[in-house]
Order: sequence, then C-alpha cells, then structure tokens
Amino acid sequence: MADPGQPILELIGVSKSFGGVQAVQDCSFKVARGSLTGLIGPNGAGKSTTVDLISGFQVVDAGKIVFDGREIQNKPGHLVSRMGLMRSFQAPRGWGYMTCLENLLVAPVDDKRDSLSWALWRRRRLAAIEASERARGRDVLAEFGLERMTNELAGNLSGGQQRLLEFARIMMASPRMVALDEPQSGVNPVLGQRMSDAIRRLVDSGITVLMVEHNLEFVERLCDVVIVMALGQPIAEGSMSELRRHEAVLEAYLGTDVKHG
Repeated sequence: MADPGQPILELIGVSKSFGGVQAVQDCSFKVARGSLTGLIGPNGAGKSTTVDLISGFQVVDAGKIVFDGREIQNKPGHLVSRMGLMRSFQAPRGWGYMTCLENLLVAPVDDKRDSLSWALWRRRRLAAIEASERARGRDVLAEFGLERMTNELAGNLSGGQQRLLEFARIMMASPRMVALDEPQSGVNPVLGQRMSDAIRRLVDSGITVLMVEHNLEFVERLCDVVIVMALGQPIAEGSMSELRRHEAVLEAYLGTDVKHG
C-alpha cells in the first residue's frame, strides 16, 4: 500500500519529441495526494502532451512516471485508467446515443464482473449490484445538478452539461486521481461557478486532481499549488500570488499579467 505521505504522482526526467520538435524535455514534478494542482503555461508549453504521457495516450522517449508507487510510463491508457488514474479531454467525451444515467453505469470498473462465474454463479448478486449502481448513478447526477437529465440522451446536452456529465462519470468510477485537460474549454462562462463546484466536489470525494487550464482566474480560484511549464519543462511552482512575482514566469507569458494573461 502506498505511503499516504508520498506524492500520488511523480514525473522524473520525462521527455517526448515529435519528429524534430521537443514537446516535453526533462520534465520533473510531483503532485501531492489529495491536492488540486494546476498546470499552466503559454501555448506550446507541453501541458497537453504531458497529460497524454501521464494517462498512457502517448509513449515517453525517456524518463519515469510513477503513480501511487508504481511506474506507469508507456502503459496503454485503458490499463492506466484501471490502475486508478483517469483523464478528461479538451472536448467532453461520452456516448451521445446513451442516456445520462447509462453513461454513468458504464463508468465503474470491476474486473470480477467480467468473469463468466459472475454471470452464471452469482446472477442474483450481480442484479443487486446493478440496482445499487443505478441508484448511485441517480444520486451522482443530482449532485452535479443533472437530475432532470437522467433519461435524456447525452448527445442532446449543452457543452457545459456534457462537461458536468463527464465529471459525474469520473465520480462514478471513483479513481484515485484524474487529469483534467482544459475543463473550461467550450463552456459558457456563466457556468464557471458550477464548474468550480464540480471540480471541488471531485477533490472532496478523495480524488486528486491535476488540472491543465488557460483561464488563470479559474486556476487561481481553485488551486493552492500551480506548476508553470514553458518550452516543455516546469519553470516554477507555487501559489498564483507567488508566481506573479516570478521573473521566469513573467518572461514565459511575454510580460503580461499572469492573472489575466
């Protein structure tokens, strides 16, 4: 069992290039267990590539990625997810032809129920579990303000509602950590407070969050610790108030106000 005092995620000298372009270079940082950590930087800093490497959607060229005490670099995304590290994408992903409740019911991961013995020998027990998950799914939808959409096709939801459904699906799966790639992307600014509440709800449920986001006011509202990347590697770490006074951060943002840049 992992030491609760140890970081849940650590990148050690991670590098990734695409042809002649070095997207991530000797990248090292840690994410504390139970934290809501921001990952920011100008366009082309390597943030989304870093999330791809962490979540198994790209292979690393060099370095290590340690999640909950186990090396996960170059493991495929579905195995990383089963280990308890999930991710979101810049555009919400779901099953538009399924209802919101059905989207949540496909989220839980239980290897035992994939076996033939569960299907045959424990049929009654399986039915009871599925009924319980339906009830929990309705509760989770209500928690994210989507109770009226329970039987609505996910494809009919607005962009903001689809993002909330994505968060609800993450909550339903109960991972130990999630990497959010620009959760504000494509979301109406009016939903900003609902997005904040939804992300805090994930953390309050015990899920560690690493969040890539361009909206720095949103990051400042949510994150106690923020990591800044530029040219493929971290250049600073701290609170947003500390980062506003950091010379390398100001240079990376071309001298703009870090709060609004």
